[in-house]
Amino acid sequence: MGLPEAAQMDSAATAITARPNSGPDYTPVVTLNGWTLPHRMNNGVKEFHLVAEPVERELADGMIAHLWGYNGQSTGPTIEAVEGDRVRIYVTNKLPEGTTVHWHGLILPSGMDGVSGLSHPSIPPGKTFVYEFDLVKSGTFMYHPHGDEMTQMAMGMMGMFVVHPKDPTFMPVDRDFLIMLNAFDIDPGTYVPRIMTMTDFNLWTWNSRIFPDIDPLVVNKGDRVRVRVGNLTMTNHPIHMHGYDFKVTCTDGGWVPPEAQWPEVSIDIPVGAMRAYEFTADHLGDWAIHCHKSHHTMNAMGHDVPTFIGVNKKPLTQKIRQFQPEYMPMGMSGMGDMAKMEMPLPDNTIPMMTGWGPYGPIEMGGMFSVVKVRDGIDADDYSDPGWYENPPGEMAYEWTGELPEFASNNSPKTILTPKPTSKG
Repeated sequence: MGLPEAAQMDSAATAITARPNSGPDYTPVVTLNGWTLPHRMNNGVKEFHLVAEPVERELADGMIAHLWGYNGQSTGPTIEAVEGDRVRIYVTNKLPEGTTVHWHGLILPSGMDGVSGLSHPSIPPGKTFVYEFDLVKSGTFMYHPHGDEMTQMAMGMMGMFVVHPKDPTFMPVDRDFLIMLNAFDIDPGTYVPRIMTMTDFNLWTWNSRIFPDIDPLVVNKGDRVRVRVGNLTMTNHPIHMHGYDFKVTCTDGGWVPPEAQWPEVSIDIPVGAMRAYEFTADHLGDWAIHCHKSHHTMNAMGHDVPTFIGVNKKPLTQKIRQFQPEYMPMGMSGMGDMAKMEMPLPDNTIPMMTGWGPYGPIEMGGMFSVVKVRDGIDADDYSDPGWYENPPGEMAYEWTGELPEFASNNSPKTILTPKPTSKG
């Protein structure tokens, strides 16, 4: 039959996969701003075709990165199959150097593990290798190179591999979202990541997208929802979701038994690991979901910027504007004004903080999105429903009346609270 078609994707929109029409039933994952790689059947084997190649990825409106990825995109397409399937994955190398694919977390023969020089020879430029193995367990896994991986992963080569349970009644959900955490170091005005960076990344992304251009997680009220988060960056990420608590139900080692699942509102995703959590969407509204490392919800950061809080920069501003009339002082009262300014930026650069909500600037960037829970969302509808309108009496508002007395303390000592003298 020759090679299966190498499907391509150059759009940054979230692509919805149809439910399977044969074999075990499952809810396909929704890869935010990504897609699922199609396959063909060949004598009972599911065949996929991955192409490792240079790609252009729209990180956000107005910013393009020149990366390496798979099938036209970084991060690469999600691979979906079912526990018990035999898969055959053709990997064609269109990079200028050799590569491999390591199937992170999957149980398979040693020679299929994808470590260059150890498992098998590196795939030379212009050549195609084939990986073939049985999927012996369900869960959420990842794929990435294991040859010159510092360069290739820093350039964006990574993807997710989801194996659904063969029993449709095991851990079913109504909505199944997938997020790959990745990061780049791209200087303002440039297109290619600095691959020798070890820790000081300046663009923190989900599926190689940056807020406000990360699609929302759209959910119908009452849905059972799973969020799978993989981390192939150089640091951990505490992912926090507002409005809900949830239970951690899966790691890349396997499913967590019900009696061992633990409740969280934030889950730390270690380097090279995956965590999945689940919740029932009972609370209507727009709920933030983000990394809780504050600098991971910003973009295009500099690491040698002085702090100007409390500094009077007016005299300095007058002098600078004699030579640079467009100069705009910032930082004297915090950095919130950055989200409101329309400052001129180098080409192919986005602001540190941006994004507007229904009530003003959201003042975020990077690893941030919104879980939008609504009534009446169809099962296959993931389109953005717009902003939530808070019911009367359910939104904070300005108070103009008399203020109650408030306590204040400037002592560093521990202050003990007296026991109540009466009930109530």
